[in-house]
Amino acid sequence: MSRRYDCSEPLERTKGIADAVSAVRRGELVVLPTDTVYGIGADAFTPSAVTALLDAKGRGRDMPSPVLVGSVRAAQALVDDLGTYGQDLIDEFWPGALTIVCRANTTLAWDLGDTKGTVAIRMPLHQLTLELLKETGPMAVSSANRSGAAPSRTAEEAETQLGDSVSVYLDDGPSGDEMPSSIVDLTGAVPRLLRAGAISEERLREVCGVLLSDEDDPAPEPPADDAAKAAEDPQNARSPLPEADAKTRAPADRTNADKDAPTDR
Repeated sequence: MSRRYDCSEPLERTKGIADAVSAVRRGELVVLPTDTVYGIGADAFTPSAVTALLDAKGRGRDMPSPVLVGSVRAAQALVDDLGTYGQDLIDEFWPGALTIVCRANTTLAWDLGDTKGTVAIRMPLHQLTLELLKETGPMAVSSANRSGAAPSRTAEEAETQLGDSVSVYLDDGPSGDEMPSSIVDLTGAVPRLLRAGAISEERLREVCGVLLSDEDDPAPEPPADDAAKAAEDPQNARSPLPEADAKTRAPADRTNADKDAPTDR
């Protein structure tokens, strides 16, 4: 049966954090507040716990969870390389609503899903959750909602959606922002915006100097035979050519970015 703690009360807060730490170490799930929306979390290094997280959300391994960390040092240990712009972005926006996607450290024994060798990391600007993360270490954390449903802004909303699949709910009132974190992919030579969120594209460009987005991808040309048919058929000539498969440019095909929200939570 789930346990819920009102963390606005000092004693409840202390009990809640202690219970959540124990639950995470047992491979169970917890719901925690962040500076964006509420998240559902598990020990990042316990594969069965990560699987339980994905099952609770109703999603598959093709949509792996981001990882929340309690310090910059913890993040650096999880990645192979921050790239040219990673440290500048961290210095400017962490802790805060920025998720960065990097090549994962290949020596780590974890299984977050079909990550294609990457990891999405964020350090949230929320004191309670930072305290929890410093006790548990890195946690796989996704938005606290069923896949396809609206992200939860309160612990009550999260409990309505996730029920007894979660052992501990840490209730710290409404979340700080209804928008999820912004996600920037640092696995290429130039940073790429995968999801616009709480941090504007303009602010990110101020730090990076250059920032690609899906708008910078050229639209693929249709196959020659399709183009010929369109030219021959007056009806097709007046309407758009068949749409290119959006999945060829979707963030999940390049990285393990969380489409639902948080890393970001």
